[in-house]
Amino acid sequence: MNERLLQAIDDRRDEVVALTAELIRFPTINPPGEAYRPCAEYLGARLKKSGFETEFIRAEGTPGDTDRYPRVNVVARFNGRSPGACVHFNSHIDVVEAGDGWTVDPFAGIVRDGKVYGRGACDMKGGLAASIIAAEAFLQVFPDFPGAIEISGTVDEESGGFGGVAHLARLGYFSKPRVDHVIIPEPLNKDRICLGHRGVWWAEIETKGEIAHGSMPFLGDNAVRHMGAVLRAFEDELFPALDRKMTRMPVVPEGAKRSTMNINSIHGGQTEDFRPGLPSPNVPDSCRLTIDRRFLLEEDLDTVKGEVIGILDRLKRERTKFDYEIRDLMEVLPLMTERDAPVVKAVAQGIMAIFDREPDYVISPGTYDQKHIARIGHIYDCIAYGPGILDLAHRPDEWVGISDMVESAKVMAIGLNVLLRGTATG
Repeated sequence: MNERLLQAIDDRRDEVVALTAELIRFPTINPPGEAYRPCAEYLGARLKKSGFETEFIRAEGTPGDTDRYPRVNVVARFNGRSPGACVHFNSHIDVVEAGDGWTVDPFAGIVRDGKVYGRGACDMKGGLAASIIAAEAFLQVFPDFPGAIEISGTVDEESGGFGGVAHLARLGYFSKPRVDHVIIPEPLNKDRICLGHRGVWWAEIETKGEIAHGSMPFLGDNAVRHMGAVLRAFEDELFPALDRKMTRMPVVPEGAKRSTMNINSIHGGQTEDFRPGLPSPNVPDSCRLTIDRRFLLEEDLDTVKGEVIGILDRLKRERTKFDYEIRDLMEVLPLMTERDAPVVKAVAQGIMAIFDREPDYVISPGTYDQKHIARIGHIYDCIAYGPGILDLAHRPDEWVGISDMVESAKVMAIGLNVLLRGTATG
């Protein structure tokens, strides 16, 4: 190991804590997309002081972008003294809502008992801070390095990443020859490398009916009852079939090695948000169901869709007046970076150096922005690696361990050394 590099990170222990706390204090809640601009500007100013050239890119026209809630991303680049590869650290700055059940202020950035608490501490402002500290320590120790380092803070990952990484990828920010290797510091544990994720298909199913007076439902056709038939068929046929499908992908946790489908929402009838009044006395002529289907490397998207559409078509044949529409909301194919890819081997060297053990190689149960980097940018040398425990994400009293951030920063710095200078030690 390069002791000077590791010492430079140890010397920044207080700095990584302060940076994480400061980032948490920007309430970048998505939706609707609060505080994106000030958080991006804070990051840009910080990185500019370290010698990075910074850009702010607003994703105008993407979902949710308005003058009140602009989708502002920051991309910073430090060019080395000679040509070489570019390593890009990408972190999302948006967080989910705090929710109830907290014992601390979720946006105060409280430091206690070796942890930094707050919404986004784990997912993933602690990882963003660790990547910045890793890069700054590397620049101090190896000012003559070849190649380039990029760091981005992007928006909207929690809602699909369309105003963040997807937008930047379409503009060429995640494409060769600009970028060669990408590390996304998502919280997958400090001694694990995440190679990719399962596939996802989001869709909205709408059953149709005919409105009538609620006192005479026989004069109408109840769309909610039709949706009930859909749900029964899913319970009796589809869910058991999905549970029998297993993957060779190293997905964590264990239950995610099977195909899954979640019912995200269901809405039917008129005046749905009627509190504190009463709903309209009508037979509902529409009912909408949103599904979240996660699928495996061994499955293809046409089959995944066909399993659902086949049930709906059968109900249309067998059930009186049954009619439906289905709308695709999002499609993402499964991804798995090969273990012998350069970025995987470089970060693995860092994990072995710091923890004296081989890393665990895992697949995320849910998608993250690697999907856009591969699908749009065609960069496949990409992994997720960062501090934090995935199970803490989106929960009350979310936290990230200080020692975990420091150790992860060391792993990232060693990975930089391997990818840019060809060595873990020199």
